[in-house]
Amino acid sequence: MRLRIKFSKHGVLRFIGHLDVMRYFQKAIRRAGIDIAYSTGFSPHQIMSFAAPLGVGLESNGEYMDIEVNTLTSARELTDSLNKQMVDGIEVLEVRLLPDNAGNAMASVAAACYTIAFREGYQPDFLTESVIADFFGQKEIIVTKKTKKSESTFDMKPYIYAYDFDAENQHLRLTVDASSAGNIKPALVVKALFDYKNQAFDEFGLLITREETYTNIGTAEDIQLEPLGFVGSDY
Repeated sequence: MRLRIKFSKHGVLRFIGHLDVMRYFQKAIRRAGIDIAYSTGFSPHQIMSFAAPLGVGLESNGEYMDIEVNTLTSARELTDSLNKQMVDGIEVLEVRLLPDNAGNAMASVAAACYTIAFREGYQPDFLTESVIADFFGQKEIIVTKKTKKSESTFDMKPYIYAYDFDAENQHLRLTVDASSAGNIKPALVVKALFDYKNQAFDEFGLLITREETYTNIGTAEDIQLEPLGFVGSDY
């Protein structure tokens, strides 16, 4: 049986990298006594995959991982068993039983929603509702995306699915492409916004929370986003 587990990550644990989070869950699953399935071969390992690795320094309310188990009493019991092993900062939110034809979490990711706030002393005084509307209302938003090996210039606008601005609290919410083909980082959008207003940008000033991770139940032309937990059922 394949299960999809949703969890949150907050506080100092935002500085823990993806591989350490994976090892943490491997140990927590063993301590919780969950009958997880193991791969075959010379070096068996727990059958587990994560949807979209979270960048160091980011918090999240919508992380997902898939595991395979041999036996299961109920999703509620598994959730409670795992949460008894969790440290402050990580909480299992829900467990769903996946249908046989469901794709794995990583391959299913289409988009993610983020809330971007600003650290004390880094709040920009130029951000207003009209500035936000003008920026996202452009026909194109040309940016340069850098990797370790190369950089490319492209129009980012088609990969921004939704935005909302809370002027009172200076919070920007973005829903952007998070697939392996697109994968728009929220900091890249905010940098483009600062560049649009000819303002100096310091990524350290951002406080980013991933609110949800989505799959596309529509088509490439007609995108219909649903949380990854939408797939599957209670057990």
